Amino acid sequence: MTANWTGAIDRARKHAPFLALALDRQPELAELLMQGKGEEALAMARVLGGGDDAALALRKERYAVALTLAIGDLAGAFSLNRVMAELSDLADRALDRAIRAAMLKRVPDQEPAGMIGLALGKQGARELNYSSDIDPILLYQPDDLPRRRSDEPGEAAQRYAREVVEILSRNTADGYVFRVDLRLRPASEVSPLAISLDAAMSHYESSALAWERAAFIRARAAAGDIPCGERFLRAISPFVWRRSLDFGAIQEIRRLTARIRAARSGPDSAGPGWNLKTGRGGIREIEFYAQTHQLIHGGRNPDLRVRGTRVALDALAKAGHLSQHDADMLGASYDRLRMMEHRLQMVEDHQTHSLPGGAALDNVAQLDGLEDGAALVAELHDIASDVARRFDALIAEEDGDHATAVSSLQGVEKLAEELGYDEPGRIAARIEGWRDGRFRSLRSDAAQTAFDAMLPKLLAALADVDDTDRVLLRWEAVLGKAPSAINLFRLLEARPALFDQLVHVLALAPPLAEELGRRPDLLDTLIDRSALDLPGSTESLVAKMQGRSDARDDYEAVLDRIRIVTGETRFALGVQLIEAAQDPLDVSRALCRTAEAALAVASDATAAEFAENHGRIAGGEPVILGLGRFGGGELTHASDLDIVHLFTGAHDAESDGARPLGATLYFNRLAQRIGGALSVPTAQGALYEVDTRLRPQGAQGPLAVSLDAFDRYQREDAWTWEHMALTRARVIVGSQSARDSVNRVINEVLRQERAAGKLQADVLSMREEMARHKPGKGSLDAKLLRGGLVDLEFLVHFLQLRECTGLVPDLSGAIASLVERGLLSSEIAEAKQLMTRLLVASRLVAPDLEIPSAIAGRALARACGHEDEQALRAGFQSARLKVAQEWRRIFDRELEIER
Repeated sequence: MTANWTGAIDRARKHAPFLALALDRQPELAELLMQGKGEEALAMARVLGGGDDAALALRKERYAVALTLAIGDLAGAFSLNRVMAELSDLADRALDRAIRAAMLKRVPDQEPAGMIGLALGKQGARELNYSSDIDPILLYQPDDLPRRRSDEPGEAAQRYAREVVEILSRNTADGYVFRVDLRLRPASEVSPLAISLDAAMSHYESSALAWERAAFIRARAAAGDIPCGERFLRAISPFVWRRSLDFGAIQEIRRLTARIRAARSGPDSAGPGWNLKTGRGGIREIEFYAQTHQLIHGGRNPDLRVRGTRVALDALAKAGHLSQHDADMLGASYDRLRMMEHRLQMVEDHQTHSLPGGAALDNVAQLDGLEDGAALVAELHDIASDVARRFDALIAEEDGDHATAVSSLQGVEKLAEELGYDEPGRIAARIEGWRDGRFRSLRSDAAQTAFDAMLPKLLAALADVDDTDRVLLRWEAVLGKAPSAINLFRLLEARPALFDQLVHVLALAPPLAEELGRRPDLLDTLIDRSALDLPGSTESLVAKMQGRSDARDDYEAVLDRIRIVTGETRFALGVQLIEAAQDPLDVSRALCRTAEAALAVASDATAAEFAENHGRIAGGEPVILGLGRFGGGELTHASDLDIVHLFTGAHDAESDGARPLGATLYFNRLAQRIGGALSVPTAQGALYEVDTRLRPQGAQGPLAVSLDAFDRYQREDAWTWEHMALTRARVIVGSQSARDSVNRVINEVLRQERAAGKLQADVLSMREEMARHKPGKGSLDAKLLRGGLVDLEFLVHFLQLRECTGLVPDLSGAIASLVERGLLSSEIAEAKQLMTRLLVASRLVAPDLEIPSAIAGRALARACGHEDEQALRAGFQSARLKVAQEWRRIFDRELEIER
């Protein structure tokens, strides 16, 4: 066919604004093209890439090459293969130039070396399209990488990688070169932009996935140290090309093909909106059709290890794995679809693959030389139908001896439909996506088998939840964190009752679901029948956290053990709460015992470890007070620990260790270490947030003070609010003699004489100030809403200080004493119990303090002893009104309770 350069330029000016502008901006190039001198035009375009400023030169070269190839393509002078190869060569040159420029910018006096640009995808196959991005993997050899003396190899490699992306991708007044996508690198979600050769080798030898094998069919060393890159590709060849495939690997490949189809969007057949690349019967299905057969058969036949799609189809036909008719049909379809993909992208230089509608569709068709859009759609419809039939057959291939009802997308969709899911196809596609390798726990064949076995029961358990997507998202967090889930899947299959508990956790308790996502092994705590029993005493929890006596000398092991036992206990208590197996009041007290045990074991282990360097202080010891809810013996799952550090003995004493410290410095450093032991994450995660702001002088004062200084401060300098806080102070850590001494100080301070008028004025002023800065956060805020627990506590603490009675840290005990003396209404005790139940339960079921779903509302009401959400809200309102009545009676002030 004779090339028609003039007609091509006319069509470009009329139908492709990008090409028209490029012709106007490059008159010399346009003149060569008008004369039909395509090769001279390409030579001129390549010369433009040789300027000193790499970023600018590459942009000019890309702009000129894109114009020349487009006109040559439209003219019929350049074949599709020539166009794709020239674009791919441009990408290779650009990547190589960018690597060199990045290094020379940092180390201009050294020869660039040590970095490799592997081309994958269409660049690797030398099948790049007009507006494609490139998907390289950047590798480096640490010993060969030029760098400044102060740079570590890894640091230098990341700097170069960022600069490469900047040079190629940044959009300037001169455009861009190529958009760069580095997500095909090993473990891209956590790995740096450039990977060392050893790390990459380790990944591909041990943990790479089926899709990565498919990607490496087309991998090519394209830039940088090419010989080194070729050696690397040869080294990982056994990973890509396996001589024998087990059933699991073949199934994995078939799942990949099914996900290609499931992930598509837009119309199923050619027309406006149909995607040439990802649509049914489109480019990707042809590419994956060839690659699937290559992966299955290429291990035994090296002739199949080719990169290009058409050459792969021909090789497969020659080897007898495809009929020659199918290979020819798929090859011709591929060429035509790729050509139309180019036409779409020539119009505006956009990376688009979807057919437009209306006049825009006619415009693309006429750029191609067709009469109108209808003619183009008719042609593409026939092509896509033929391709789709072949791809359908590929997906439908089954191994009857191993297939299970839910091991395929269709099987999952059918089951979801039978179970009544609203969108079974979407749910099935999402579940099928779990198998794509993103979850380490599902990468092995054994895990896939175990997963398939338990999946029907999981789907059945999920069928009745209100917000399936939210629950699935939390389940995905579990899959994402579990290093191996085989035992979890088999456990669930063997213990169907666990499904209900698991789904309740995922659906009802976001904090528990998040914790399960961090530690999937927590589900093991539910196996034993005792999982729904309350934990024992603080002493028994201490013994459990201390573990074996031979492990006590290992400080880090002790801290991990504390976290393991605490996490398991808190999780089990949460399940007990959402299952309504225990009263939230009992759960709250058990949470506090757990925290007391954790603090006791952590402080004891930390003190022993600290003493190894600094010794002990004769006559002195650390004492830790719990305040707030911790002191009162009732915590929630969201509580931090309010503590105050004291020490006994003389403040000017000195420790007897190899590195002696004065008492004040000694106990302050020890307090810091204890705080860290509780709050700093170890291999087993974090434990508690610790709040020490209630100490004397607050954040301005030392972390730990002597008992004498504490006594003096509380008698002489403390504010009313600090004495209110002291009403709930309780010694958590300390010897009996230290406890007696601290309790004596607290009791004397709380019983000192006060002016009732000033006390009331202080209390009301503090509450109003608090209300302004900390209003209620939601309709279920049992703590901060007016008439809630804070107002109730202010009433109790005011009466405790005014009457010097009921001075116990347990709020319920204090209320009982005040009621017995006629100072409070007996209804306050009931109000306190209901609101505490609501506080404890809502921290799990409704952490945003609004009921998130109907099922959550029912669970919350049940935990609080009410029939339904409406009854719970009515009970909460009644409790607040009782507090308001007492507020008015005691303070002679109105407390506005919004409804």
